[in-house]
Amino acid sequence: MLNFNLNIINKYILKKFLKTFLFVVGIMVLVVVVIDFTEKNNKFIQNNITKGEILNYYFAFIPYIISLVTPITAFIATVYVTAQLTMRTEIIAILSSGKSFLSIINSFFLGSVIIAIVSFALNGWIIPHLNKERVAFEVMYIKSPFYFSDKNVHFKVEENSYLYLERYDNNMEIGYNVTLEKFEENTLKSKLFARQIIWDRETDKWKLKSWKSRELKSNMEVITHGLELDTALLVNPSDFDNNYRLSETFTMNELNDFIKLQNLRGADDIDIYKIEKYIRFAQPFTVILLVILGVIIASKKSRQGTGYLIVLGFSFAFAFIIFFVMSRAFAENGSLSPILAIWLPNLLFGLVTIYMYKIMPK
Repeated sequence: MLNFNLNIINKYILKKFLKTFLFVVGIMVLVVVVIDFTEKNNKFIQNNITKGEILNYYFAFIPYIISLVTPITAFIATVYVTAQLTMRTEIIAILSSGKSFLSIINSFFLGSVIIAIVSFALNGWIIPHLNKERVAFEVMYIKSPFYFSDKNVHFKVEENSYLYLERYDNNMEIGYNVTLEKFEENTLKSKLFARQIIWDRETDKWKLKSWKSRELKSNMEVITHGLELDTALLVNPSDFDNNYRLSETFTMNELNDFIKLQNLRGADDIDIYKIEKYIRFAQPFTVILLVILGVIIASKKSRQGTGYLIVLGFSFAFAFIIFFVMSRAFAENGSLSPILAIWLPNLLFGLVTIYMYKIMPK
């Protein structure tokens, strides 16, 4: 049974594992930053970005990369440390002293729990704040200028009210050929048409231009019209802004609130934000699962040496990444439920871990 009562050997393994994990993360981040800087350097030069701005960008970029590679780097560190212990016959010595194999796993398990807790806190509340700066920088300097190009846009603005726009100019903050419909018990009660809808920054409200309203009252149709009408809607210009990596900029609280808002509006892209939410909850369990799997894979001594065990570990890591990417793609295109798609790799590799533990000699 796993527990947190550590003896000297457990502490030795835990310390070695955490040190290796930090080293692997550092190497991985260094490689990614060098590659990323090489790719973006021309953009930095073209936009006359100062060294201070670049440093601030990578100050936000590095934690994002650390979060991204944490499960795989934890797995790699586990395989490397366990393979070393195996090839030096330290595991055999530990088992010969009367300790069970579970006591060895226990050290790695505690390390994975520490990593998982820190990772969850960073992903949920700290990294999203840094991502706001990172994403804003990329939108301003790296990405092409954004123009809202969607046609025939629909919003659910109240419980029984729906807004339709033929097109929207995000630079001028003007929508064209607008329709606002209100229903009662699935029956259309009023319909408002307008040639334009314009955002008024002084009042933070929309202005309808050249509008005409048709409303059913007591089996009669009442028609009114005018040149201008102020109205408050559950929509603002930010809903037409660039949503590039928007889900990554929300803290857990903000993400939950945004999902509720998108549910109310009946938005089509809500699954993207649900996927982000489920990934943040699933990743800590991924770390723990891959660490335990890594111990099992690398604990069997091989004649091919440590390198073979590390390559074997990389093969499992690669398989997990491929499966996760495919599963996420199925969720994004609507073929799978987001929660099932994100948790499926953990469930599958969890079964693999249990099977490999049962068949391994102890």
